[in-house]
Amino acid sequence: MNRLVDATSPYLLQHAGNPVDWWPWSDEAFAEAKRRDVPVLISVGYAACHWCHVMAHESFENEQVGALMNDNFVSIKVDREERPDVDAVYMTATQAMTGQGGWPMTVFATPDGTPFFCGTYFPRPNFVQLLQSVTTAWREQREAVLRQGAAVVEAIGGAQAVGGPTAPLDAPLLDAAAAKLASEYDATNGGFGGAPKFPPHMNMLFLLRHHQRTGDPASLEITRHTAEAMARGGIYDQLAGGFARYSVDAHWTVPHFEKMLYDNALLLRVYTQLWRLTGDPLARRVARDTVRFLADELHRPGEGFASALDADTEGVEGLTYAWTPAQLVEALGEEDGRFAADLFTVTDEGTFEHGMSVLQIARDVDDAAPEVRARWQQVVGRLLNTRDTRPQPARDDKVVAAWNGLAITAIAEFQQVAALYASPQDEDANLMDGVTIVADGAMRQAAEHLATVHLVDGRLRRVSRDGKVGEPAGVLEDYGCVAEAFCALHQLTGEGRWLTLAGELLDTALAHFAAPGGAFYDTADDAERLVARPADPTDNATPSGRSALIAGLVAYTALTGETRYREAAEAALATVAPIVGQHPRFAGYAAMVGEALLSGPYEIAVATDDPAGDPLVAAAHRHAPPGAVVVAGRPDQPGVPLLADRPLVDGRSAAYVCRGFVCQRPVTSVEELIAELG
Repeated sequence: MNRLVDATSPYLLQHAGNPVDWWPWSDEAFAEAKRRDVPVLISVGYAACHWCHVMAHESFENEQVGALMNDNFVSIKVDREERPDVDAVYMTATQAMTGQGGWPMTVFATPDGTPFFCGTYFPRPNFVQLLQSVTTAWREQREAVLRQGAAVVEAIGGAQAVGGPTAPLDAPLLDAAAAKLASEYDATNGGFGGAPKFPPHMNMLFLLRHHQRTGDPASLEITRHTAEAMARGGIYDQLAGGFARYSVDAHWTVPHFEKMLYDNALLLRVYTQLWRLTGDPLARRVARDTVRFLADELHRPGEGFASALDADTEGVEGLTYAWTPAQLVEALGEEDGRFAADLFTVTDEGTFEHGMSVLQIARDVDDAAPEVRARWQQVVGRLLNTRDTRPQPARDDKVVAAWNGLAITAIAEFQQVAALYASPQDEDANLMDGVTIVADGAMRQAAEHLATVHLVDGRLRRVSRDGKVGEPAGVLEDYGCVAEAFCALHQLTGEGRWLTLAGELLDTALAHFAAPGGAFYDTADDAERLVARPADPTDNATPSGRSALIAGLVAYTALTGETRYREAAEAALATVAPIVGQHPRFAGYAAMVGEALLSGPYEIAVATDDPAGDPLVAAAHRHAPPGAVVVAGRPDQPGVPLLADRPLVDGRSAAYVCRGFVCQRPVTSVEELIAELG
């Protein structure tokens, strides 16, 4: 019997036809293991995971392996994106036992959920041997198995403990964090570390804000160089936009082809802010095409943004994306085919497998002559048309609350910056206008979906699919990312509803996730009890729940003036400060928010009858200090605290600037506003 056919998770549905008697994560599964007196096998992965597919094909689709699992275990399949709390607990156990982690994750546990053996991917012969060994140990060495489990649980409890050392997240500490990042920087290829290399989006956001506050040229150059290296490399889709999850090499050439919503949302923020601060045409193009990728490829009409595009196409990595010189000639003709091969570094030897190449941009074309740019874009369009006829990667259609929050925030920021640089004289003005219109609609639909489908009886649910909300409860990152998104949407639209919703989410988080000493747990106090209650303060692929909540608290307090939210943010940041100082690569989002608090954050209100076209509004967005909030609209607009009691001055628009709840006199000229923001 397979119980996954009614799951909302595409990952679980991928396994619904296996010969394994899978259970979803449930009390009933553990009760069945207890009744049968057999161990639990917990298999954790996600839909876009390449090695999850490999292990599924090798082992879980095999009748003999399925029989071994069914006879000796209760097997539970978990989507890590749907149940990050379960994933966090058992990933900590896996790392404690093996020194590393990853997916697929394979955990053997007692019927009460206590893990006693953990690993990741196992080839079928090794997996069969492991199943037999665990079965024998459970029957013949039960006491040793239980002792091992108790030791693992003790290790998990220590790793997930709260109440550790705290420190103020002050200027010297943030300066030291930026310096440490600079010392670890790959000055040749950009980014940090070697292969595999992941986009350091949260560190880049921190460094951009650090540069704004301090003027540090190194912070800006690290970000600019890394952004350019990634945008020229194969990790970036040179035809349709959007970034892959990571590069298998140290120089961004060959990606692991899955495209995740969270990576692209965070990278959209990076390129948008780099564009805002420098006017860089490459940053502008990549921001535009990344937001277009989100709207065209991941948005589900009437709903939110899907989680990912798969790494594989019909079981083959890169099938959709890689090219040979002959294929370019076939698609474009001899002359344009050679032009494309030279431009995109497609060689006879290839940069990928079987003589194929992943497209890269070999040289600067954003500043090239108009005729070169026109030819480049014409070639891109024709190649994309050809690529669209190839088999396409599957899409994981589930909507994750936290990741949709990241996307909404990123698109709201993009909309504001795009308005600053809008010009009918731009050669691609029509394209930019079209992208912003479509992205705006997708962003608003995603926000409505979160507000009306994911918010159930005042509490967030983690996932939905096909308009139907799933059962898993929202975790801390969901509350933080969605609250931050609603604050961003309030600033963009001037609608009070979004600020009200943000406040309600933050109040729920403060009430149900708080831990001693200013910290926060990742699960609510009334959530399902696991063998440990996760409370991970580190930023990894996405912001930690704690960092995300702090960002929401800081934005909300700046927009409302309610100081208790700032106090909660400062106390929580103090629990992360030791990580920022010692390991800034794993605390980029927290450091980014720390820069906002150190800067003020500035609160900028523009009283105006024309929020879309007022030069004061444009100046506020263009020159906004790190983490500043900006609201524009009619004085005393309902639901907008920053516009309360802030009238026009002598019938003219006026900007009101406050910093840390201390306000300056209103100004009516762009020059005066820039001076106040400087």
